[in-house]
Amino acid sequence: MIRLENVTKKYNDFIAVNNISFDIKEGEIVGFLGKNGAGKTTTMNMITGYIEPTEGKIEINGYDINKNPKKAKNEIGYMPEGVPIYNDLTVKEFVNYMADLKGVKRENKKANVQKVIEETGLSEVQNKLNRHLSRGYKQRVSMAGALVGNPKVLILDEPTVGLDPQQVKQIRDLIKSLRKDHTVLISSHILSEVSQICEKVIIIDKGNILAVDTPENLESKVSSQNILTVTVEDTDNKIDDIINKIDNIKKIELISENSDGTKQYTIFAKKDKDIRKEISEKFAKSGITILELKKTEATLEEAFLQLINNYSNNKENKEDKKDEDNNEKRGGKE
Repeated sequence: MIRLENVTKKYNDFIAVNNISFDIKEGEIVGFLGKNGAGKTTTMNMITGYIEPTEGKIEINGYDINKNPKKAKNEIGYMPEGVPIYNDLTVKEFVNYMADLKGVKRENKKANVQKVIEETGLSEVQNKLNRHLSRGYKQRVSMAGALVGNPKVLILDEPTVGLDPQQVKQIRDLIKSLRKDHTVLISSHILSEVSQICEKVIIIDKGNILAVDTPENLESKVSSQNILTVTVEDTDNKIDDIINKIDNIKKIELISENSDGTKQYTIFAKKDKDIRKEISEKFAKSGITILELKKTEATLEEAFLQLINNYSNNKENKEDKKDEDNNEKRGGKE
């Protein structure tokens, strides 16, 4: 339904998206995850045909977005971030306007508009001006604009951002109900929502695809590891010496160092070894105050952060190795 093959987007020397490929099948709800600047928006803009890829191929329901843009775009309903709807129109007027933009046939338009208004729960407010609606209802109006014309593919950019818990649940239930008639790609920063809505996630960072998998598989990879998070007061930097004396620790990584002198670490322990008691005892004897010590739960957020951190660390190591090799070559020439 959505197919990307070796897609790259360059801006002069900057590579925003780097040779990515993935497939989204009919009826799937897929989460598209990444930090700010990871390449999500650029990728979604290429999928919708708003910008062209520098290299590669994008197909929407079999239509090449570059070679056959009109047919490809007819398959897409797009809900942008920020709810860009016209406040001086009523709900019904806006959905009608979107139907006209999409070229919905006159004989089908009235029924199609009313169907979408009912599906998105807007019947009671359809004659109200958009400016008078709550944020949750405005999100629904924006989604109705994406749905009108019955596109096969829906692309939703941050559909639950800024909503209260009740509104989030309503939008989440609405998205789930779309599965039977639509393929849905959701970009979101709210990973707990993605894990409840999506059957598959695509994680991107610095223009590269890091994972295409189910939330359950990604979470299980984290849960199979024995990871602790500890926050301490350690003004004398004794922690490294202590950690080296605990046999069941594989490695430790500094997460953050705060202005109040506290530090937060991730500790990777050997599988099936509970080392919390040993850490507490040895830290106390060395004068290190533990403010928090907890075992990391297996969540999509933890899997996401671990993938991002591992990728960044590997990239830094490769760059350091490259610099070392270059220095050696220069030294040999001299």
